[in-house]
Amino acid sequence: MSVAKVIEINASSSKGVEDAVQHGLSKAAESVKNIKGAWVNEIKVVTKGDGTIAEWRVNLKISFVVD
Repeated sequence: MSVAKVIEINASSSKGVEDAVQHGLSKAAESVKNIKGAWVNEIKVVTKGDGTIAEWRVNLKISFVVD
């Protein structure tokens, strides 16, 4: 029998959504073990004055198994 826990984090990247997700997962893995998956809840962009994208932001729910 196992128990899973879910935490919510925000991450960002100037490169894109996939990079923001990877950055968030990598950072979470520094202190959370047994990560099993993640849901992308929300995607947001921060724009420059000319309408181009300056930064991608994601809200993630990360699930992990509790020992």
